[in-house]
Amino acid sequence: MTTLTPVATKEDRFTFGLWTVGWLGRDPFGDATRAPLDPVESVHRLAELGAAGVTFHDDDLVPYGSSATERDKIIARFTDALSATGMTVPMMTTNLFTHPVFKDGAFTANDRDVRRFALRKVMRNIELAAELGASTYVMWGGREGAESDAAKDLHAAYDRFKEAFDLLCSFVLDRGYDIRFALEPKPNEPRGDIFLPTVGHALAFIERLEHPELVGVNPETGHEQMAGLNYTMGIAQALWAGKLFHIDLNGQHGIKYDQDLRFGTGDVKSALFTVDLLEGAGGTGPVYTGPRHFDFKPPRTEDVSGVWASAAGCMRTYLLLKERAEAFRADPEVAEALAAARVADLAEPTLSPGEGWEALAGSDADFDPEAAGARGMHYERLDQLALEHLLGAR
Repeated sequence: MTTLTPVATKEDRFTFGLWTVGWLGRDPFGDATRAPLDPVESVHRLAELGAAGVTFHDDDLVPYGSSATERDKIIARFTDALSATGMTVPMMTTNLFTHPVFKDGAFTANDRDVRRFALRKVMRNIELAAELGASTYVMWGGREGAESDAAKDLHAAYDRFKEAFDLLCSFVLDRGYDIRFALEPKPNEPRGDIFLPTVGHALAFIERLEHPELVGVNPETGHEQMAGLNYTMGIAQALWAGKLFHIDLNGQHGIKYDQDLRFGTGDVKSALFTVDLLEGAGGTGPVYTGPRHFDFKPPRTEDVSGVWASAAGCMRTYLLLKERAEAFRADPEVAEALAAARVADLAEPTLSPGEGWEALAGSDADFDPEAAGARGMHYERLDQLALEHLLGAR
């Protein structure tokens, strides 16, 4: 049974988007249930809860249409709050989905002038990202898609997507900015179908770019689960490819609309193994060194006190799952079960040193596939032990 009473600190590298705690509770069927939050208040309250940083879209901080003078005042006040709290801005992004101009997309809009406007909007905000020290720039193509199959020249759409990222990479290189881009995949919503819907799609796209070294992925829990996929396996592939540039953690109840629930809500066992993977899986894999970023929405049922309870809950759940994952990895019975399941054997190369296909073809003449097929893998015991650790029974 766990006795941990976790308290988040800046060393835990927890970060939140201003759009998360600042969500007004508006949805397609209901008006806002909360008043707007001052971004400066959000910085202070998140710092008090133990967060290390905040992230934001350009319009989250500076309302669209603000004058240059208003923009300067807002940014100065915000940077004062960062300085006072020690909070950082490790990531920024651009809103390319709210304004009606983006109703058909931004980089893949059929209208050329919209595409040009979108690129200018991103470049302007990258200037601010560099000023604030952000090292990652997330790109979510929420409107890059269609509802009508005939509405898009699909080959041209991928050309325009590539063109946009090639230009933005050239922009940061020419400016000398230490900034990398992270594509955020999502299968649907708000468009019926969205380009680059999963981690795998995004990784394949990146390899066609002029500067693939500058572009990675920002997988989100709910987005992969909306497609019926295993989020932990997706981020493992991104880590394996050296492309996990950022991460969005939240909760999701299966294949439905994007719920953006508090982290750990929904498939809590999947959340356990997500944390286990990010923390190095008991030394069997790399530790993810980036921020643990929460992209959730406090339910519209909550008042402002519930907003901060929800944010605190994201961090507390992560720390509790981290403790449970560590206990699972340290359990001697788990070690025995892992050995019985031959989990460590997968790390041994299939081929011997110097062995090629010729040697392989004539080897293992005495291998008995019938006997190998009859032996059990003992996964059920291992899975039960994980569940018992998750429930605090061990």
